[in-house]
Amino acid sequence: MNDRSLVSIEDISKSDILELLHRARYFEAHPDSKLLDGRVVATLFFEPSTRTRLSFETAVNRLGGRVIGFSDASTSSASKGETLKDTIKMVSNYADLIVMRHFLEGAARYATEITDTPIVNAGDGANQHPSQTMLDLYSILKTQGRLEDLTITMVGDLKYGRTVHSLLMAMRYFRPRFRFVSAPELRMPQEYLDFCRQNGIEYSEHVDFSREVIDQSDIIYMTRVQRERFSDPMEYEKVKNLYSLKLDMLSGSKDNLRILHPLPRVNEIAQDVDDSPKAYYFEQARNGVFARQAIITRALGIELPQS
Repeated sequence: MNDRSLVSIEDISKSDILELLHRARYFEAHPDSKLLDGRVVATLFFEPSTRTRLSFETAVNRLGGRVIGFSDASTSSASKGETLKDTIKMVSNYADLIVMRHFLEGAARYATEITDTPIVNAGDGANQHPSQTMLDLYSILKTQGRLEDLTITMVGDLKYGRTVHSLLMAMRYFRPRFRFVSAPELRMPQEYLDFCRQNGIEYSEHVDFSREVIDQSDIIYMTRVQRERFSDPMEYEKVKNLYSLKLDMLSGSKDNLRILHPLPRVNEIAQDVDDSPKAYYFEQARNGVFARQAIITRALGIELPQS
């Protein structure tokens, strides 16, 4: 495995996270830094994506690099039966960095075992989404002025939501308090509850998305119930609309509260929330470009210019 690959948030230390946040801040101030001249980045998306793919490609373009790849596996040789191994080894001949999203958990880790080209995991099944985590951390830092000692409420699909899994693990360095709000069928998996206990992280589980929970929160992280993760459509229909955040639910919330969402949303945040100063999900998506510029330059071993 190339030691600059980013497959899981577990792969990087607190100092690595802080360095990436420093880089993101630099790129927000200097978004068009031409640091990738002559570099080629492959974006291999075996699973549909809008924000993640476009923000990675925007990041490369603003850095002066070139993008190759595909956004639909049906247009690649995978549709002809080509194995993931062969695809990765072939693309490694063309690119300096591979960004990949795959529907199978562990696919990105497997890719690092068959190539020396650095791999950035853009989401593997219900497992990890480390680049989303970095833009989430950057959004939290920007809105709260710190990462330490925050109460973070995660709502919705906590079973299959790879964004909440990765964020939970990254926050272990910063003494968070978590409130997990979900239906029993979509509760945070036991392995992540065990992770909290092992790392001394305070958490509580809730079925009700109550005013008390909302009013205690510094960050509310809403998630979409993901139809594509359900093998039984009836199970999806049963839980898809259980939690919806509406504007009047924020009336007693903290002034510093900010609402995050990895997007796309369906019904879990009402449209009337969009105009609230506490809504931050569209700005959060914009932060994805800066966070991914940070990840790309780190993966390629590119130092920032001296300011």
